[in-house]
Amino acid sequence: MQGVADARWDDVRIFLEAHRQKSLGAAASRLGIDTSTVSRRITALEASLGVRLFERTREGLLPARGAERVLAAAESMEAAHGRLKRDASDVEAQAEGIVRLSADPGMAELFIAPALVRLRAKYPKVHIELDASAQPRDLTRHEADLALRSVQPRGAELVTTKLLTAKWLPASAPALVEEIGRVSSWNDPPWLAWDKDFASFAPARWVTANAGKAEIVLRTSHFSAQLAAAEAGLGVALLPTMFIRARRLEEVRYTKTLASSIHACPSSDVWLVGHRILRDVPRVAAVWSFFADELRAVTEAA
Repeated sequence: MQGVADARWDDVRIFLEAHRQKSLGAAASRLGIDTSTVSRRITALEASLGVRLFERTREGLLPARGAERVLAAAESMEAAHGRLKRDASDVEAQAEGIVRLSADPGMAELFIAPALVRLRAKYPKVHIELDASAQPRDLTRHEADLALRSVQPRGAELVTTKLLTAKWLPASAPALVEEIGRVSSWNDPPWLAWDKDFASFAPARWVTANAGKAEIVLRTSHFSAQLAAAEAGLGVALLPTMFIRARRLEEVRYTKTLASSIHACPSSDVWLVGHRILRDVPRVAAVWSFFADELRAVTEAA
């Protein structure tokens, strides 16, 4: 059993609101999230703490003995978070200047660029230089201030935090998903695939292994092109769940015989990386916290 101090603040915040409201629905309304998300996060917190926090009854939530055991620690965490937010307001007031951000082309185009309008609204004096090249920049040589990476880099000079893990699943435009129906073989639908330069990429290997005899209607080295073709309904692509939801695509339906292949679909992480000596510089700290919140919101909506 881990302590409350090791738990995610978002989960503790949801627990406290549920404890105060005695209702999943009321807590969800107060927090501005779905009831299912409240229920899922409480279950996750119970699992991580190793205690039952609530009894679900027809009348609402009844705090269990475990809830009373962790309540004081949770409220202390809430108070500490409040102090942190007040301290962060000083950072917001001072945040100004250029921040050089590095990310792969897909993440830059599909996530970072659309979020910049919200960043500017929050930090109007912070300006971003976005390097969207496929070749990652070396933060230890100060080629960038911050980076979003799919692999955690190593180095004593670097600070990292994992923001999310995304599963890759077969998906396409709703019209095509409806047209092909429930598939019993991944060779049946038309596919969008990676070109030979990406043959060792885990999603490319999955498509080769599971849809090796399928009609490949597009091969490309560019993730954004593959996503756009999926949106247009050209074919099925193996895509991260965060982009499936963001682009209103649908996962392909399949028969039980394909369940093991879905279980074998790859996952990828998103890491936020910075140089240790720059991490607390106000403009860098502001951009760090902004994109951490943006990507964690994606996870929360999952």
